[in-house]
Amino acid sequence: MKNLKPNMKQINLFSTLVLVGIWIALILGSGMVRVLSWTMLLIIIPLVGFFYFLISIFMIFRRLFKEGKIRKEALFSILLSIVMIIPFSITLGLTEIVYPSSHEASDDLVIVSPFKEDVIIGWGGNSAQDNKPHVIWASERYAYDLVKAPYNTGAINLKEYGIYGLECFSPVEGIVIAAYDNEPDIPPNTETFTSLAGNHVYIYVKSTETYLLLTHFQMGTIAVSVGDEVKAGDYLGRVGNSGTTSEPHLHIHHQRQDPTKTIHPILAEGLPLLFTVSYRANDGSPARILIKGDILPRNETLKP
Repeated sequence: MKNLKPNMKQINLFSTLVLVGIWIALILGSGMVRVLSWTMLLIIIPLVGFFYFLISIFMIFRRLFKEGKIRKEALFSILLSIVMIIPFSITLGLTEIVYPSSHEASDDLVIVSPFKEDVIIGWGGNSAQDNKPHVIWASERYAYDLVKAPYNTGAINLKEYGIYGLECFSPVEGIVIAAYDNEPDIPPNTETFTSLAGNHVYIYVKSTETYLLLTHFQMGTIAVSVGDEVKAGDYLGRVGNSGTTSEPHLHIHHQRQDPTKTIHPILAEGLPLLFTVSYRANDGSPARILIKGDILPRNETLKP
């Protein structure tokens, strides 16, 4: 009877084919195929590669002890495992590579400012330099963190941050598909969170059949419920510091998939989100993607 136990050559071949297949899917695929391929390269493949590296080292020393030599396939397995681990440097933020998004112009969503006051783009834009926490993940590829001076001060009192408690209004017309309001704020710069999004409002945008996510609200302030139809300018709640957040801010991003039905928040296709730069009715102002440090002017259509 033949030995059906796979040897190192067969494992190396299988692993190489899987790795090449994932890279082909990433380069040639689109939509969720690309999202899943990217996620596998950043999380699953490096994890497998790490254990494969340890096993390969063990096998090499075992072979040296028994035969006094190292086989070529053992050296190849070491090299292959290192190649598998390398993308984890992107996950850790050591390598500044952004998610390779592909989309049509029709995927863009143009929104107004959700605030009555000027705010600042804390993180936003297309580059890792301007939007480091977001651009490596497919779902948050075009996400923003909105803040207001003073911010990034290291203060431990939430009220010392300019945006804390600021009224937030819907920046778009749509239907509320999720509204969560039961999580307390966490102390700044601790990230002792109990959920990723914290208190949040998710809106289905009928005009584009996509979804807008707004997160980190203050507990007890969200004024909408699931099923509510909202228009741009309707009151949503107040900015807080709930969820995965180091300091008070409003996180906002746009994606194709329903966030209430995704297996994990990162397993969605993020889409471009553009702000109008002026809010006087019908003034023909252009819309664009804002970047870190830009001022997002107050929404002048909102009543003081």
